[in-house]
Amino acid sequence: MFSKILIANRGEIAVRIIRACRELGIQTVAVYSTADKEALHTEMADEAICIGPARSTDSYLNMQAILSAAIVTDAEAIHPGFGFLSENSLFASMCAECNIKFIGPSEKTIDEMGNKIHARQLMQQAGVPVIPGSDGAITTLEAAEKIADAVGYPVMLKAAAGGGGKGIRKVKTKAELEKNFLAAKSEAKAAFGDDAMYLEKIIYPARHIEVQILGDQFGNVIHLGERDCSLQRNNQKVLEEAPSVIISAKSRAELGAIAVKAGQAVNYEGAGTIEFLRGEDGHFYFMEMNTRIQVEHPITEMITGIDIVKKQIKIAAGEALGLEQRDVTFRGHAIECRINAENPAFNFAPSPGKINTLLLPSGGLGLRVDSAMYSGVTIPPYYDSMIAKVIVHGENRFDALLKMQRALGEFVSEGVITNVDFQMDLISHANVLTGDYDTSFLQETFLPEWQKSE
Repeated sequence: MFSKILIANRGEIAVRIIRACRELGIQTVAVYSTADKEALHTEMADEAICIGPARSTDSYLNMQAILSAAIVTDAEAIHPGFGFLSENSLFASMCAECNIKFIGPSEKTIDEMGNKIHARQLMQQAGVPVIPGSDGAITTLEAAEKIADAVGYPVMLKAAAGGGGKGIRKVKTKAELEKNFLAAKSEAKAAFGDDAMYLEKIIYPARHIEVQILGDQFGNVIHLGERDCSLQRNNQKVLEEAPSVIISAKSRAELGAIAVKAGQAVNYEGAGTIEFLRGEDGHFYFMEMNTRIQVEHPITEMITGIDIVKKQIKIAAGEALGLEQRDVTFRGHAIECRINAENPAFNFAPSPGKINTLLLPSGGLGLRVDSAMYSGVTIPPYYDSMIAKVIVHGENRFDALLKMQRALGEFVSEGVITNVDFQMDLISHANVLTGDYDTSFLQETFLPEWQKSE
């Protein structure tokens, strides 16, 4: 087992990893930008090193600075959390060159699943159902038109090397294809130095279902069930729950087996997520693989009793998974609400500032809050607006819904505007209470007219 781990992240996920390390008897090193000098993760870690100015490109994305911090503190491994460098194959390679263990899959796996065209091809070869679309890169408008005609509009154009919403265009009709194809190629070239495109039929509305997998260095891969992430705004998840109300035990086993097959196809090591869309036809289609820990991992931990972060660390240290699929059982229901420093009344504008008073919900069985907030801390404007996750577990879904309503009612933060009231309204809506929602619900039904999508 490692004796010291550096956490190349910030906020609640850095705090979460530090806590897991403490329970494993591992020392921790926090890195921080000048804007995060007084952040909670810097106070909790055994050591803390400043790695640059506030801008993430100068700090949390500064590979050389992070590796230098690991070397000078004798850290044996780096946990990247999520976001930032967590799916950067170059960083994983640089860690290996410095004889530092990257807690995550191999550079090869990150590359294979990061290139969307290659990922589609690998999944098809493994027998995993993919969204209807192109089998390889599309280089000409004529090829794009032919495939779009075959799968049917609307379609989505995507950059093969895409990420961060770059090189993506929704095309509703054939008349829109040419201008969007040329614009997406140009944007992809500028953002990634690669203008290779692919095309997929849009599965919308749909249920966004993801399956958590774990794999070790010995070829063992299991799944920990699914999460329903269909409540989204602008393709960003807002609330997640596990298990999904639309999936039977039989379907869960079948979908889990497909996810395991996907993990085995790339010799997956660590914690990963296979994301699917369930169309109105009832079929599941592979969308992508996230080669890192997910924001919403706590709800899976709640229903399985398995600490996913600890498993990540143990697997990276060379331990066998220690679990077979038959050992994984599911109990009750869990829900997570993402609490953001944003103002829903002003189109969800970021709301940084100083938290003057803070009361986090606590007490009672089955309630957990993952956060790096404390009274007096300043929420900087430079990073993601998520400041906390409220997670509940109940004997059943109705019990979990009531528990979440109770928890949100106890959440108080003065000085910074949050989306707590928005989440309370959402969790209390009739469609959410009955589980009758999909990826279109929040954007097209729940939001007021002036905030709805086209």
